[in-house]
Amino acid sequence: MTQARTAKKPTRIQLRNRKRILDAALDVFSQHGFRGATLDQIATQAGLSKPNILYYFEGKEDIHVTLLNQLMDAWLAPLREIDPKGDPLREILRYVHRKLDMSREFPRESRLFANEVLQGAPRMRPHLETGLKELVDDTAAVIDGWIAQGRLAPVDPRHLIFSIWATTQHYADFDAQVQVLMEGRDVHRDAAEFLETLYTRMLSVR
Repeated sequence: MTQARTAKKPTRIQLRNRKRILDAALDVFSQHGFRGATLDQIATQAGLSKPNILYYFEGKEDIHVTLLNQLMDAWLAPLREIDPKGDPLREILRYVHRKLDMSREFPRESRLFANEVLQGAPRMRPHLETGLKELVDDTAAVIDGWIAQGRLAPVDPRHLIFSIWATTQHYADFDAQVQVLMEGRDVHRDAAEFLETLYTRMLSVR
C-alpha cells in the first residue's frame, strides 16, 4: 500500500491532511516527548481518526522521524549561511540573531529537538554523526581561520557554537520559566541586546 501511495502524486486534500497531522504531532511531541506521545493524542489534536493517521504514516515513529528530518534542514540553514568571506563578527552576530528569532518563531521545534537529544538521540544520531558534525567541523575551521588572521579574539570554535545554541534556544525550551522571571518585559528585544553585547565583547579583537 505504501508503494502504491508514493507512486501517485498526492492530491491537495492529502497534502493538507498530511500537514495537519504533522502540525498536530509537533504540538503533542513538543509537550510530551516521543515516549509520552500517542497516536490517539495526535489524532485528537489533528481532528482526524487514528486509521486516517495510519493511512498517511506507518506509525508514531514515522511521524516523529519526518518531523525531525524537516527540523534539521531548517535548524542548520543559518549555520550554513555563515559566509567565510564576510566580516567575522558580523557573521557570528547575524547567526546569533537568527537563532534567537528561531527560538521565538519555532518554540515547538526547539523543544522537539531538545526532547530527542535528552533521550540520547535514538532517531537523530545518524544526522548528528554525519550532517551536523560535518557542518560544525567546517564552521569551526572557518572560525579558526578568522582567529589565525587576527580578525576574532581567540576562542574555542565549538564551544562558541554550543554557547550560541544554549543562549538562544533557552528562550524556547524554558519559555515558561523565562516568562515568569521576565514578567512585563520585552524578552526577545532584551535578549537580542544582551547577546549582541556579550558576543561583541567576547569576540572583538583588542
